[in-house]
Amino acid sequence: MQTLEKISLFSSKKDFFLFLRFSFLLLILSLSYQYYNYHELTKFDSQLLNAVVLKQYTKTKTAKNGRVKKYEVLKLKSDKGYTFYTIASTKLPNIKNKDVKLEVWAGNITFYAFMRNFFTFSKILKVYDNNTLRTDISHKIAAQHHDTNITAVYEALFLAKPLPSNLQKLFSNLGISHLIAISGFHLGILSFLLFFIIKYPYKFLQNRYFPYRSYHRDSFIITAFILLIYMLFISSPPSLLRAYVMLLIGFLLYDRGMKIISMQTLLITVILVLALFPRLLFSIGFWLSVSGVFYIFLFFIHFQHWSRMKQFILLPFWVYLMMLPYSLAIFGNFSLYHPLSILYSMLFTLFYPLALFLHLVGFGDLLDTPLQLLLNAAPNAVHSSLAFFYLTVEIILSLFAVFNRKALYLLFFYALLIFIHFIYQVA
Repeated sequence: MQTLEKISLFSSKKDFFLFLRFSFLLLILSLSYQYYNYHELTKFDSQLLNAVVLKQYTKTKTAKNGRVKKYEVLKLKSDKGYTFYTIASTKLPNIKNKDVKLEVWAGNITFYAFMRNFFTFSKILKVYDNNTLRTDISHKIAAQHHDTNITAVYEALFLAKPLPSNLQKLFSNLGISHLIAISGFHLGILSFLLFFIIKYPYKFLQNRYFPYRSYHRDSFIITAFILLIYMLFISSPPSLLRAYVMLLIGFLLYDRGMKIISMQTLLITVILVLALFPRLLFSIGFWLSVSGVFYIFLFFIHFQHWSRMKQFILLPFWVYLMMLPYSLAIFGNFSLYHPLSILYSMLFTLFYPLALFLHLVGFGDLLDTPLQLLLNAAPNAVHSSLAFFYLTVEIILSLFAVFNRKALYLLFFYALLIFIHFIYQVA
């Protein structure tokens, strides 16, 4: 039986340039809105803001006269969506994840600084006692665990709350930070679970009441709506936002018999996301997420003839090797535990949905023992950054590898040499 060949979204350059014009219009509108917020923030010397405290930690600084000064650093997200840093006295109690009202002095910042995570001096006027659904869920998670570190891990997994600095360092040394920070990986697992949960009730109702409806289309609409609510609930992390837009584009292409796994799909997604949310241009998390999807697509484009089992086994190894230079260039640490992240990534596809189910039924502590063993690990990481020149070489090879199989093999051996080099440094 002959199968129909998938077609591309853009059949001509004219269609693609029409899409670019539409995206440029979206970008202008988005930047106009951001500039309005910037103007409102900076039109006076000081401004009153409502924000939520994302992070709070103590920092020490040695002054020129030798005196040691301590102060609290706060990372906040305003109710307008922009993120900024400020400082406060060490007398300030822990107000992480709480809503605050504050006066900020941001009259001198530039629009470029505003689009990034800028710093401004401020004065906290009021701290609100949060009593939200997110806070209630956080309390229910905490009630199922005795260890605050384990609670923090699950709050990061389910509510996208920032991890304490000690856990961030631990997971970075283990090479599994990408498993804790909610991303497209988590969205994929949640999508699969929702499709599975919806399937049988929908089929039952479809057979009785609306046999003319499409299960795939309706189940996707329901799933996409639930995921949208969840994404907004956890404040739309950049990597999750990218994954969600790609999910929508992917289904639209699939529903119309077009190619899904293609660099064109990724390019469309990146352009649309940046046009709608230009701040993400400065988000490392967003670009790491895009890079991860790029290498997944690159793998499937060149090895689509392999069996599903072979792809399932080798894909984690491929993604690990390809993303390692990015991790080394940006974060600059490596340990012998890093390669185990390949195994952890495979196990996580089982751990994540199981942990979610156990927390829903009130038995979240059943997985505390294996998680505690992981938290008790003390890997010694080599703090040695990879020069950005070598990362640039990988990026160039990666672009050539899209079109050339020889460049793909060269890219693989290049990343493998980097891996061997750092293994040698640790050993």
